[in-house]
Amino acid sequence: MKSFIIIIYFTVLLMLLSLTSCIFAPVASKFDMKTFLAAHENKINKSTQIVLVIDNSSLFSTERKIYALEKKGNDWKIAFEPFDAVIGKNGFALSGEKREGDGKTPSGIFALRMTFGYDESIKTKMPYRQALVDDVWVDDTNADDYNRWVKKQETRAASYERMRRDDNLYKYGIVIEYNTNPVIKGYGSAIFFHIWREKNITTKGCIAVSEQDSVKILGWLDPKALPVIIMGVENKK
Repeated sequence: MKSFIIIIYFTVLLMLLSLTSCIFAPVASKFDMKTFLAAHENKINKSTQIVLVIDNSSLFSTERKIYALEKKGNDWKIAFEPFDAVIGKNGFALSGEKREGDGKTPSGIFALRMTFGYDESIKTKMPYRQALVDDVWVDDTNADDYNRWVKKQETRAASYERMRRDDNLYKYGIVIEYNTNPVIKGYGSAIFFHIWREKNITTKGCIAVSEQDSVKILGWLDPKALPVIIMGVENKK
């Protein structure tokens, strides 16, 4: 009798979980990409390449996907298969609410103009800068060169991020032009697209992907296409 009750209990539990999943799980088909892009046409401007970060997370799962989109004539097409990404440990900040040290990834549409990494050169058409041992990105909100890439010996900043790390996180990277023109102190700094530590480990605010996918994006981006990244899009029912 006790075994029968246990079986019934787990059967009901599984049914409830299945029902809840149907209610809360994001469905890719629900996201109308064409309508979304048309609504943001003014902000996208003349760009013909978009790196779109979509949050497909639900109550029981966390999933963020990267879509590489390119414009062919008047239509936007997916350039290659979407791939996984991780974002800030505290999710996406609402548009205009990102702050230094909050552990959130900013939401909005931002230009992609410069790439960086450890090697002298990499396979990309984008402008590239090699990160050297004395290169730092200032995150001191009181510094005059806040949210700028500078030489360590040339800044008085109390805190900064080393651009040539002891790991591979910045082996390949792209500067996301968030809070760069103009720079507003305290609104967040050093927002990059870079290699993740591991698939399920979040960042302090950047977008991170596998090394393989990072190389793929870098090889695809073209400065003539005026590429942008769109972050903070939620695909929820």
